[in-house]
Amino acid sequence: MRSILEKFMRQIDNFSIRKKMIFIYIFCMLLPITLTDGVIIYTVLHTEAQLLRSEMEDIADAVSYQIFYDVDTVSKVTKSIYTSQYINDFLETKYEAPFDYVVHYQQFFKDTLLQSADMTGSSVITLYTDNETIVSGGTVRSLDLIKGSEWYQDLSEKNTEQMLYFAYEPDIPGAVMDPERHVYFLSKMNYYGGGQSEKMLKLEMDYSTINRDLQNLNYDMPVYICHEGKIIFSNRGGENIGDPFANFSFSGDVEYSKISNIYGAELEVCVLRPETNLTGKLAERLPILVLLFLINILFPLLMVLLLNRSLTARISKLSSIFRNTEDENLIEIEDVAAKDEIGDLMRNYNRMASRIKTLVKIVYKNKIHEQEMTVARQKAELLALRSQINPHFLFNVLESIRMHSVIKKEKTTAEMVEKLAVMQRQYVDWGEDIIEVGQEMDIVRNYMDLQQYRFGTRLSYELDVEDECQHQKIPKLTIVTFAENACVHGIEKKTVPGWVFIRVYRENEKMCIEVEDTGEGMTENEINSMRQKMENASIELLENEKGVGVINACLRLKMMSHDRVHFELSGEEGTGVTVLIRLPFIES
Repeated sequence: MRSILEKFMRQIDNFSIRKKMIFIYIFCMLLPITLTDGVIIYTVLHTEAQLLRSEMEDIADAVSYQIFYDVDTVSKVTKSIYTSQYINDFLETKYEAPFDYVVHYQQFFKDTLLQSADMTGSSVITLYTDNETIVSGGTVRSLDLIKGSEWYQDLSEKNTEQMLYFAYEPDIPGAVMDPERHVYFLSKMNYYGGGQSEKMLKLEMDYSTINRDLQNLNYDMPVYICHEGKIIFSNRGGENIGDPFANFSFSGDVEYSKISNIYGAELEVCVLRPETNLTGKLAERLPILVLLFLINILFPLLMVLLLNRSLTARISKLSSIFRNTEDENLIEIEDVAAKDEIGDLMRNYNRMASRIKTLVKIVYKNKIHEQEMTVARQKAELLALRSQINPHFLFNVLESIRMHSVIKKEKTTAEMVEKLAVMQRQYVDWGEDIIEVGQEMDIVRNYMDLQQYRFGTRLSYELDVEDECQHQKIPKLTIVTFAENACVHGIEKKTVPGWVFIRVYRENEKMCIEVEDTGEGMTENEINSMRQKMENASIELLENEKGVGVINACLRLKMMSHDRVHFELSGEEGTGVTVLIRLPFIES
């Protein structure tokens, strides 16, 4: 136990003071509040949930009873009808003529209370029989009228004598009328045996009256009575008798449901969540909640504030001082009077800040001197790169002029010298090493024209630069270096005519410089060697190589793009070489 305690203490020692303050806050304030208030809220919610469920059960029972009462009242009326010997005999009698039936029909209703309000209430009674001598109409109708209805087929198929049924159909079966909602209590009239005729009783209950009675119960919670997924009744209104039964779509909001089987109809009474929230009920218990809040928060909060004043405030001040040291100007803390560990830390910081200020003055000067030396070295390296280019190009161009003068013996030397002068002016003018692609292509065009003087019909070239690449910046004499390499090492070694294609275009976020020739080409080993030199171009490589043109251009491209340039080299011996350079495209 002691070992565990020591390990725990060492772990605490490694925590920052901020974390320790958080622990104090959690264990002295947050945890007690959470546990205490959690128990209270759980108790309140649990109690309210129990009361709410009990209330929902009472509502569901009351609604079920109300519907059962209405249906049971109707069932008693139905029983008095199908158990009447007089009514049964009337329906079974074979009448000699329609007139004979009408006379008996009128006498029948004088002798019975079948159409009186005392018997039917707000319901409508209809008797059906297949007695062919009875004239269909009024309260007594032919059974053929309903044989196609769903409720007749259900009652016939089910092994039951009576059934509660909900239908959406016209008032008169088969009539051209708008359908309405109906609540039927159906009964087979077999009390005195099958007899000669099939008889059936349909008692239609008043749908609007039943629905209105449910709404008059004045329950705050939404209640829906459903049958086979359809809303039959509701205390929330919107149950228009002319509308079809709507699907029940509140399954996720049902808090309590009860299924009641009323005369064969399985009705589900669904009670939804109450529309009121718990805020009002919690407000009733506000005094005790306030008291618990004061006990659990006020005293821990007072202690945390005192500790924060003693520890966190001074540590925050010290941390703020350290954050402001980015400009190498350390500010000493004033009025350090405390004698605890934090006070000692502040005094040690002041001593450190004073010492660092002295050291910064020395180190800062040395750093500036070192940076100046680095810049000077880079400038020297760049001048060395530039100085290597001039004699290299000048030699090749002058050789072209000499060969043309010796072989052709034409007076075109002046034109070649003029183009050479333009190019030489570009070589010598190093005031700005970075130029636009359009300017570089002017130099390339002059160079290629000079090469055409040398090679004649053996050399053809094509320059293609997209408009959006014209003003992109590149190091001077880079593209012309690759053009010269294509002419000297590609076209010159081939006896048949050849082409040099130079294209500059944009590809997504890259600018592509492509130099292709149809000259002598290179072997696979030569291509691999040149590709490695291009990718690893450096000052050291220039010092050890004889040919410096391409490596020089690659190195300057790498320096300008901060090493974000990519080189690709491809070709075959006898077919030519293609150089592809990808640089970041700079949006203007």
